[in-house]
Amino acid sequence: MAEIVLGAFIDVLFEKLASGDLIKLARSEGIETQLKKWKKTLSQIEVVLADAEQKQIKDRGVELWLQDLQDLSYDIDDVLDDLATEAMRRSFDQETYATSSTNKVFKFFPTCCTNFTPHNIMYGHKMSSKLDEITTKLHHLDEQKNSLRLNVNVERPNRTYRKLEETSLVDESKVMGREGDKEALLEKLLGKEACNQNVSIVSIVGLGGIGKTTLARVLYNDEKVKDHFELRAWVCVSEEFDVFNISKVIFQAVAGTNQDFANLDLLHVALKEKLSKKRFLVVLDDVWNENYMELELLQRPFAEGAPGSKIIVTTRKSTVTSMLNSSQSYDLDVLSEEKALSLFARHALEEENFDKHPSLKGHGEGIVKKCGRLPLALITLGTMLRLRRDDHEQWEEVLKSEIWDLPDENHILPALRLSYYNLPSHLKQLFAYCSLFPKDYFFDKNKLVLLWMAQGFLNQTNGNKSKESLGLQYFEELKSRSFFQASITNYRQSGYIMHDLINDLATSVAGGFFFRLDDTKDKNNEKGSFKRLRHVSVIGEEYGRYRKFKELGGVVGLRTFLPLSLRSRPNFHLSNNAVAELLPQLRFVRVLSLSHHSITEVPQSIGTLKHIRYLNFSQTSIERLPEQVGDLYNLQSLLLSGCELLSSLPINFEKLIALRHLDISNTRRLKKMPLGISGLTDLQTLSKVIIEGCNGFKISELENLSNLKGCLDISGLDTVVDLTQVESAKLQQKKGLDDLVMEWNHVFDDSQNHMIECKVLEGLRPHDRLKKLKILFYGGTIFPSWIRNPSFDELTELGLHDCIWCTDLPTLGHLPSLKRLYVDGMDGMKTFSFELPDSFHGTAFPSLEVLCFRKMQGWEKWSTRLGDNNDGTSRSFPCLRELYVRHCPKLLEISIDLIPSLRTLQLEGCSGEVFQSMVGASSSICYLNLKDVSCGSRLGSYNCPDIVESLEISCCDSLTSLTFSTMHELPSSLKHLSIEYCDNLESISDKGFGILPLQSLKINACKNLKVLPHEHLESLTSLRQLDITRCPSMNCSFLCGLWPPNLRSLKIGGLEKPMSEWGMQNYPSSLVGLGLYGENSGVVSFVANAEDVTSSSFLLPPSLTSLSLRNFMDVESVSEVLQHLPCLKDLYIYSCPKLKDLPETDTTNPSSLRMRPFMFGAGLSHPQQVRVVKENMLVLYELFVLADLWFSIWLFLRFLVSDTEIEKKKKKKKKKALWSFGSC
Repeated sequence: MAEIVLGAFIDVLFEKLASGDLIKLARSEGIETQLKKWKKTLSQIEVVLADAEQKQIKDRGVELWLQDLQDLSYDIDDVLDDLATEAMRRSFDQETYATSSTNKVFKFFPTCCTNFTPHNIMYGHKMSSKLDEITTKLHHLDEQKNSLRLNVNVERPNRTYRKLEETSLVDESKVMGREGDKEALLEKLLGKEACNQNVSIVSIVGLGGIGKTTLARVLYNDEKVKDHFELRAWVCVSEEFDVFNISKVIFQAVAGTNQDFANLDLLHVALKEKLSKKRFLVVLDDVWNENYMELELLQRPFAEGAPGSKIIVTTRKSTVTSMLNSSQSYDLDVLSEEKALSLFARHALEEENFDKHPSLKGHGEGIVKKCGRLPLALITLGTMLRLRRDDHEQWEEVLKSEIWDLPDENHILPALRLSYYNLPSHLKQLFAYCSLFPKDYFFDKNKLVLLWMAQGFLNQTNGNKSKESLGLQYFEELKSRSFFQASITNYRQSGYIMHDLINDLATSVAGGFFFRLDDTKDKNNEKGSFKRLRHVSVIGEEYGRYRKFKELGGVVGLRTFLPLSLRSRPNFHLSNNAVAELLPQLRFVRVLSLSHHSITEVPQSIGTLKHIRYLNFSQTSIERLPEQVGDLYNLQSLLLSGCELLSSLPINFEKLIALRHLDISNTRRLKKMPLGISGLTDLQTLSKVIIEGCNGFKISELENLSNLKGCLDISGLDTVVDLTQVESAKLQQKKGLDDLVMEWNHVFDDSQNHMIECKVLEGLRPHDRLKKLKILFYGGTIFPSWIRNPSFDELTELGLHDCIWCTDLPTLGHLPSLKRLYVDGMDGMKTFSFELPDSFHGTAFPSLEVLCFRKMQGWEKWSTRLGDNNDGTSRSFPCLRELYVRHCPKLLEISIDLIPSLRTLQLEGCSGEVFQSMVGASSSICYLNLKDVSCGSRLGSYNCPDIVESLEISCCDSLTSLTFSTMHELPSSLKHLSIEYCDNLESISDKGFGILPLQSLKINACKNLKVLPHEHLESLTSLRQLDITRCPSMNCSFLCGLWPPNLRSLKIGGLEKPMSEWGMQNYPSSLVGLGLYGENSGVVSFVANAEDVTSSSFLLPPSLTSLSLRNFMDVESVSEVLQHLPCLKDLYIYSCPKLKDLPETDTTNPSSLRMRPFMFGAGLSHPQQVRVVKENMLVLYELFVLADLWFSIWLFLRFLVSDTEIEKKKKKKKKKALWSFGSC
């Protein structure tokens, strides 16, 4: 059931009624007496609120009275906010009149006379009727309370709470009572039987709150699991089963990058490549979907994984496991009585049992029984009681609470409801607001705090904390009570999620004032309850969001309009006209987000949203904001991040006196700052400022912005010539900044004054607690003295980019926290050496993990040898794991200490001396990448570490033979070998080749490579991927031999012998993916020709599930070959100009050829797509099987595309044409 919490809200009303500016306006409008009556009546109501909030649980009459009071309180707040805004508007008008030369005559008239404007008269008339209406309703509620027999000044339950102190370390392996479950599941993941199949699924099935996710997380982070699997990914799936989004999260995790994909097909191809031949673990947490087709589609990229790959699925529904063909299902039961009591004791008493608190054991056993031994309920309730371990009455009250006997509404656990009722009033309203977010939503606590603040939830009468700090404190309190959980699901992001049951609880207590509009809600059956609606979120597909909102019909008084998505980068479609139609319906809105929508302009009516506090247009295509934005006096947060077309901001920014957060990051076309920024002294977020010199924004305007926090990007520093303005900026006093970017003009010319730029940077010293610093296009000759100051002991990342006149790096080795150092474009630097302070006797760069040098055209010498410590450890770079040296052609002389932790070495555009020195400096290199390196004819003299697992070599023209040791062998640990565009490479060592643990071998475009150790191929039992392409000199005798026995993917073609002469191949039965390159192949058909098998045809293996054909100039048909490939699902055809037919689909076979699905309406099934590239032009055909007239029309239109039309598209420089059903 919903709970109305009014205590904190009424306090806010009293605070507003006591405002001096509002009282002044009320007097001028003659409504002060009426507001005093409101205050008196509210005071009479407030004294019974505590009793009413307790009785509403069982008294329906009290519940309805509280709902009416909450509804009216929103109206009162709207009126008071309107009055306060009007007071601000009049204050600005008077200031404008006072400063205007044409209105100086007004100073001779008293203020009471100047207030008689048409606007003011109309305003007073409008507000008078509204006030009368509210006064009547308030009087009625005051009278009604007397019939409810509510007691006065009932003491509220003691809900004081001391924030639990937490650390950043969480040992999730110590999960109470699940040791046996963990071992059983580890056997399923790591046992010998588990490694027989390529990919298998382990399902963990159980009730909500039973601990499925926690147990999966324990397995995921187990050290043995980490060592066993090469790649790992965790995805929180949720009820909204989105194949694209799930696949993308997996790709981000295994690829280590956030890459955009135009469609699911491209994403799946990329994901399959990343997973191919790798033993991986994917956790699909909280799966609800039972649709076989969607589940099967999600699994397609997994098929290429190495044997032993695993998918862990957690679900409440056993039917999901059968749809997934899970061979290993594990039913998770509730805890035993003993373990459940112990878990409760740990969280309630911080003890393993009740031995030290015997008087509470009976209460504890009773509570455990009522919780049903569910871990989530035990942890949540135990956390609530932790600070009351000696309060027997409180434990008794919890055990005998009426809440245990309430109806099981929406399957909300009574224990969770108890933990909610125990919250103080101010936390309850914050928690209820979270009901707007869908299950498995990824919370950023800082963004959530901005929404809370916009609703007025973070006001405090005493104390000097900022609203944001108070909000973060409240968030931590909710987190400490287990209402939020730290999330590990997103790549390189830390955030929080709510357990599904906690989300259900929030939805339950929020009631009729909050609504989450999504596809699961029956809008028609609930329209009657929308009259009280104040907060709406819209969840769902990219199209139709505004249509969804309109279906609510007649909703007025909204305070929140918040479109949301579970996708990391959604793209929602909304027309400009729809926005113009929407805004008038949001007169009372506090939060409005149109982030990631396809809008291009903001209507001028935005200025009528006088109550708005939070406005988010980030990631849209808007080019400007209208001047009317300056009329939003209450605006606190204006978010414009990623608006790449935005070129101007309103000039009247000085009127936004409440603005605290202005995010204009990634707005590359914005070249000018609005005037008045310097007067917005409450600003905490100002992501970017553009210095414009004399006539624009000046660096000195940062002086009064002492509350800035987070990241600040200062560009245009080349325009600064007045050094007194630099001192006025007072960066050193802005203690809240964590991340600072200083940027000059990227064009270096004679207009630069090196001396001035040196002094400017010297004067821009930030505070000592800075975490990240980046300096770009600096034109000085030396770096400032402060950058080498030891007091910057919290600096973790430093980037020095394109500082071309600097000849030396600053002294940095003594900075204890520096983890990442990026240096590029410093053409003037010739030597990199240590110049440490005389007093320094420790280790240089003690924490550095990533070091990158790039485009250092004049760098000649690297001399950082310090020797070892007394204990034999290195005195420099002890933690360095990744080293990148790119395009440093003159670097020849290197003298460095051993780098004991180096794992990744990437060299590009460097000399052989660099390679020799780097590989000689570390015996721990596992990943070696060489591109355009002058490494000589062979690598044998370089003493490469034998533990190298991945070796990538490209564009090394001097290399003629691939060997690494004096024994002419390759590293014995080598798992991945890639060689590309090495024009003079002639041979690869065959010594020890057959015993390598190779998993992938890729050889491409090595035009003189003649020999491959083919006689050892059948010995490579671990090899899963083999690519041999565009090597026209390569002897093809190996084609008649034996292939690696477990090969799953093969790409081949462009070799010495034409493909038409290869004859029959003895492919292994494990082969499922084949890519053929047909340059000069002579192949005209892929079906065996009985008359001349060797010269005109090439038989394909029947085990294929994926086939790619490229550059076959004489092939006319592919239909026949499909009849011999019963398992084929994916077919790609590139540059086959004589191809005349497309494959027919088998509607009776559910596993017939198909690609990514489209859902356009009834009748569509088994989506098919074939890619055909004609004259280097990609045309995407999506074929559907449906008995519908529309299909016939659509298919006919598809094939009307002629060569002429394609040629026209080429002339327009469109690299590919994507044809979809919608385009027809």
